[in-house]
Amino acid sequence: MPKQTPRVALVTGASRGIGRAVALALAAQGAHVILLARTQADLETVYDEIIRTGGQATGTPFDITDYAAIDRLGGVVAERWGRLDALAGIAGVLGPITPVAHIDPSAFAEVFAVNVTANARLIRAFEPLLLASQAGRAVFATSGVAQSAKPFWGAYAASKAALDTMVRCWAHEQANTALRINLVSPGPIRTAMRAKAMPGEDPNTLPSPEQVAKLFVKLLDPAWQETGQIIDFKP
Repeated sequence: MPKQTPRVALVTGASRGIGRAVALALAAQGAHVILLARTQADLETVYDEIIRTGGQATGTPFDITDYAAIDRLGGVVAERWGRLDALAGIAGVLGPITPVAHIDPSAFAEVFAVNVTANARLIRAFEPLLLASQAGRAVFATSGVAQSAKPFWGAYAASKAALDTMVRCWAHEQANTALRINLVSPGPIRTAMRAKAMPGEDPNTLPSPEQVAKLFVKLLDPAWQETGQIIDFKP
């Protein structure tokens, strides 16, 4: 019997937090994981852990707002594998927690560059490769503040609302294909971003990234059939 070809998965924000946990979980299931993150040292740590435990990975250290690099990565994946089976868009920035009228324009632009535009460029670069998979799956990390409009979270909330709409439009466009596209709203999770937003909170009261990673991996599995959904993580 021929050896089964591993699924090829791309995870952004793979160096820490939820992205790291998703990358490790996918590798544990046998996927070849393409790790994308800005910090090379942290990325190498995740890569080493995957290899040490018998998994397969490729590290790609660059800033996700280097949109030309995203296009180049698409070309590399196309040449090496000819397809992408799973895309987990998890990289994100919090931005300033401040009244909307006080948001620095450059900070606002950065939040949208990372949380929205980078994901649009990922979709543009990898849609053909996801469609080349027999069961392409894409999942993006969103947030409940996109709907709750929490005071002082204007930049982050607006960016996640834009991401929600963009990703769901994409899902509806691909509804008649084998590609399934969804979003996960993790809620409060024990991450560095959460600690920055809520510095007085006891992190030990929160679910771990490894817990929510199970939901991402479930939605990236070929067996998952729903599309265009925002799915809340429930610990």
